[in-house]
Amino acid sequence: MSTRLAWTIARRELRAGVKGFRVLILSLLLGVAAIAAVTSVRDGISKGLAREGAALLGGDAEMEFTYRFATEDERAWMEDHSLALSEIADFRSMLGAGEDRALTQVKAVDGAYPLIGTVGLSPDIPLSEALAGQDGVPGIVLDRMLFERLGLKIGDRVTLADVPFVVMAELTREPDGAGAGFSLGPRSITSLSALQGSGLLAAGTLFESAYRLDLPDNTDLEALKTRAEAEVASGGFRWRDSRNAAPGVNRFVDRLGSFLVLVGLAGLAVGGVGVSAAVRAYLDRKISVIATLKTLGAERRTIFLAYAFQIGTLSGFAILGGLIIGALLPLIAFPIIRTLLPVPVEATPHLMPLVEAALYGFLASAIFVLWPLARAERIRPAALYRDAFFGLKGWPRWPYLVAIVLLIASLVAVAVSFSDSKSLVLWAFVGLAVAFVFLVLAGRALTAIARRLSRWRGAPLPLRLALGSIGGPGGEAVSVVLSLGLGLTVLSAIGQIDANMRGAIAQELPERAPSYYVVDIQPDQIEGLTARVTGDPGVTRFESAPMLRGLITQINGRDAQEVAGPHWVLRGDRGITYAEIPPDNTEVTEGTWWNSEDSTPQISFAAEEAAEMGLKLGDEMTVNILGRDITGTITSFRNVDFSGAGMGFVLTMNPVALAGAPHTWIATIYAEEEAEAPLIRDLARAYPNITTIRVRDAIDRVVSVLQSIASATTLGAIATLVTGAVVLIGTAAAGEERRRYEAAVLKTLGARRARILASFALRALILGLGAGIVALVTGATAAWAVIHFVMEADFSLSLGAALWIILGGVFVTSLTSLLFSWRAMRVRPARVLRSAET
Repeated sequence: MSTRLAWTIARRELRAGVKGFRVLILSLLLGVAAIAAVTSVRDGISKGLAREGAALLGGDAEMEFTYRFATEDERAWMEDHSLALSEIADFRSMLGAGEDRALTQVKAVDGAYPLIGTVGLSPDIPLSEALAGQDGVPGIVLDRMLFERLGLKIGDRVTLADVPFVVMAELTREPDGAGAGFSLGPRSITSLSALQGSGLLAAGTLFESAYRLDLPDNTDLEALKTRAEAEVASGGFRWRDSRNAAPGVNRFVDRLGSFLVLVGLAGLAVGGVGVSAAVRAYLDRKISVIATLKTLGAERRTIFLAYAFQIGTLSGFAILGGLIIGALLPLIAFPIIRTLLPVPVEATPHLMPLVEAALYGFLASAIFVLWPLARAERIRPAALYRDAFFGLKGWPRWPYLVAIVLLIASLVAVAVSFSDSKSLVLWAFVGLAVAFVFLVLAGRALTAIARRLSRWRGAPLPLRLALGSIGGPGGEAVSVVLSLGLGLTVLSAIGQIDANMRGAIAQELPERAPSYYVVDIQPDQIEGLTARVTGDPGVTRFESAPMLRGLITQINGRDAQEVAGPHWVLRGDRGITYAEIPPDNTEVTEGTWWNSEDSTPQISFAAEEAAEMGLKLGDEMTVNILGRDITGTITSFRNVDFSGAGMGFVLTMNPVALAGAPHTWIATIYAEEEAEAPLIRDLARAYPNITTIRVRDAIDRVVSVLQSIASATTLGAIATLVTGAVVLIGTAAAGEERRRYEAAVLKTLGARRARILASFALRALILGLGAGIVALVTGATAAWAVIHFVMEADFSLSLGAALWIILGGVFVTSLTSLLFSWRAMRVRPARVLRSAET
């Protein structure tokens, strides 16, 4: 009976319209729409990658070897298990055009490439025709950026090392480009046959060979992978297949999507503040109605259900509207998204992202609605009448508090279940909870400080009025600091992290980083190159080391990833060197360095990475180098500093372990800027096969990636701030009646309009300033934690970013508050006071 009666009351209340619930509807609408849009794009990219996996990979499966090509037996195994096979080699080199040189990522291909998809060229000619070249000179196709950097045109002659090529076309589309990962130079494509005998693909040089397999339909990819690892090169290769053709892209999209969803949840939390405030304000206006119902015998359960049905219905429509907008936004923005992303995106609505967003919206609204609803349910009629002016007070009963805790736990569980980074979600929720509590406490502290300062007799009257309003009963400090503070906190954290990283990259790193990396130095070239570089007065420092690349496959006879987990050291091959004596500045932290008489393979491992992987002295580690398994014993740990972008090897072995293995040398050059260009030109003439990588160019590529991430995150934070502005507008609108009453009383007491308006403006200014300062402190603390603990760098407060946060808080609160204050000023005092009496 009480349920039916409650629904009847709710239905009649709803007939009055949505006045008082606009903030609730807008807050939920924006929050759900933002999360639905982000998750839809994330899911669209994942589905696109899965659908186009074979095209992105260039085949159904790929086996990649480091520093070598497959042996005849290995190639025969691949041919036996595939319908077609394509061989490519990928490496960095210097493209020469006269005196000018540019770094390029070269892909050398066979006649079967690409197995799937087509290469786009301008002019539109077949790839085989382009690579055939002209007049007996092999052809090459280049990315547009290389044309611009070297001033090239079709038909020009260029060189790779000392091999001549003719430029035949511009590369406009590389079908497997998205699966190639991060590269430091623009792409160029030529034929494998043109590089035979050039030394660029000799054993030990820096290149990867990849074999793409076109497999029969319905091939069990997992079973084939397991068989390949057991039968080919003892698993000393990297396997990829169409199920996860671009793992780096997929991982990046998932992590960025998860982070943006968390930013969206922060926006939903801000909206939740607005929802709670809107419900509280609405129930404050319904105090007389609730009191009358209770006087007539309505039970607490009936009162609770009546307003729960009403608010739940409106919340449901708001969530549904957010889902519709969130599903449509990616479709509308699809042409823009497609041009911005180098990966396929499936532009169709997806059910699971909408279910995820709906769950977030439902749980968030329930959490923030339950508190004011529960307080209204437990208050007696006499107390409702007595506290009518100042609204609802007190804490809900304990069952409701338990329900709120369970809802919060459910929200965290849902977020964790939908994310691939559980720790990121958990830490983000901890951070959000801490920020939420801190902002509430800061709002209460601001209220207490304002109350105390309002008694200051020497203060101007408008200031005392503003302080008294902030510190008095029903003040807006907590609501303003929460609604605006969360959005500004996210923006503050992003701004400080971005400023610190830019500062480290643009200022600190160049001072510590080398000017150039030099790779592909042959063993018979290192002595002459060392003499030329160290003899240059413009060179301040020079380091060199032999270098191989290997894949860590086993630890103590077990699969390495089973022992140490998916650590970054185990994801792909790593640079390896050997040394008889410890290099300069080597700090052995545990164990002892080997001596020249040791005849067994030994390993010195980076101490920090060893601790993360759970390694200890005496552990045996197997490394696959050039298809050969080498097992050594870890006899020492040492500090390795990667922060300066200089030379550093996670794994160093004694010379006997790598005796006879083909390898090249790597070097770093620290030089004055004016000495760089002539030195590099001399090295290019003397050693055309070497590759020089300008560190500043590499830094610029990293900065561009960081800018993209910061831009995406900033957009999410701005969406949170927009939600906060909506909540502020709702708060200001809810307080309009109170401002009218204040203005009417002050006018009756003789206060001029300008003085009253000044007090309202000062109130907004103080609240905005307080919210900005609190957000700055919270955001800067979060940024310090990220910079100090995650990135292990020094933190410095960016005053420019800090100033913008404070000014943003002042501007938003002033604008929203003064808009409704001006309306309150226009009402005649007599009308307001007569209305209050009745």
